[in-house]
Amino acid sequence: MKAPPFAPAPRLVARNSRALRSKGDHVLYWMTSARRGRFNFGLQHAVARAAQFGVPLIVLEALRCDYRWASARLHRFVIDGMRDNQRWFAERGVAYHAYVEPEKGAGKGLVAALAERACTVVTDEFPCFFLPRMLEAFATASPASVESVDSNGLLPLRAAPQDFPTAYAFRRFLQKELAPHLAELPLEDPLAGVKLPKTEIPAKIAKKWPAASAKLFEGDADALRALPIDATVGVVATRGGPEAAQRALTLFLDRKLVDYADKRSRPEPEVASRLSPYLHFGHISVHDVLHQLSLRESWTPARLATKATGRREGWWNMSQPAEAFLDELVTWRELGYVFCFHRPDYERFDSLPDWARATLAEHASDPRPHVYSLDDLLHARTHDRIWNAAQTQLLREGTIHNYLRMLWGKKILEWSATPELALAHLIE
Repeated sequence: MKAPPFAPAPRLVARNSRALRSKGDHVLYWMTSARRGRFNFGLQHAVARAAQFGVPLIVLEALRCDYRWASARLHRFVIDGMRDNQRWFAERGVAYHAYVEPEKGAGKGLVAALAERACTVVTDEFPCFFLPRMLEAFATASPASVESVDSNGLLPLRAAPQDFPTAYAFRRFLQKELAPHLAELPLEDPLAGVKLPKTEIPAKIAKKWPAASAKLFEGDADALRALPIDATVGVVATRGGPEAAQRALTLFLDRKLVDYADKRSRPEPEVASRLSPYLHFGHISVHDVLHQLSLRESWTPARLATKATGRREGWWNMSQPAEAFLDELVTWRELGYVFCFHRPDYERFDSLPDWARATLAEHASDPRPHVYSLDDLLHARTHDRIWNAAQTQLLREGTIHNYLRMLWGKKILEWSATPELALAHLIE
């Protein structure tokens, strides 16, 4: 039986001391943050384990209803991805279970039930939100061994020994350390050419925790409204899922990238990639984006510069637009991931770099002619028409132009009584 390689060692962690069970019924892949099939180290590792033991693979993708900021908008985006994933796994003969929790606590016990007869449980590692706590709690109580796999970025989280106070410092580190990790890419389709035994979700489990309904997958408003989530943050036009992510990437590479370096800071021309939500919810991999960009640029890692200068341009040895895009995609995005990984207190004011807190303290007593409450900010009730327009766009469309977002954030600091309150408002 052809099998893909296991996940690279820097990305793989055994989460408990339980042994792999060669006599288990299946391997369970619990998809929690890398919500896709393509370029997914976690899925690849689960397929490799299933091939190792000659057992079927079961994929579970679940969506709880009580996460912070649970809303119709976020639920719809994730459910769009479930619809795509159901089709993708069905085409490959793999048992896939999409579970949308109908009420708080209803999903309790589902993962453990699927793990009961598993050779092992493979799941995703994500450095923030409630996911680290959820993974730790499950691994402690799991009846099976649990392995987590880091598919977050080009650089494995554990390859960075610390968090970094500036983008320059992190960029220089990346330029020194990233090249070897680019030689260990996830497979485009980890199930291609693999013949695993087939199975179905056990009937008792499917009855107690039924799969998401066709109405939810079809976007039925009443089905979504029936869930105990915030309906005031409504569904937007942007569709979620790996298929929409691929369309957004193709559009960006075909029509927008050429102007990205020169025009990305201007709100009028639409040259932004629009990939952020798809990357955030795991509907597309940064490895996939780099792969497709590399094909357009006729690029290989052999073209990487040998000297780490920390400069934004010149290290990748791609075109100027491509390098500008990669600095946003890799440096700035993965700076945040590494920070959250090393600083579990990432939401606290004390986690800010020393230089940032010093500057904020220096200006704490600056005059503030306008101070707004969280409710005023939320509903775009300020004296600034541009800021109100940006906030209104966020409310209606779920997005703010990249450059305006920085102005938007700085104004919240200016209009809050203290820096600590400003941070709380920004997070909320």
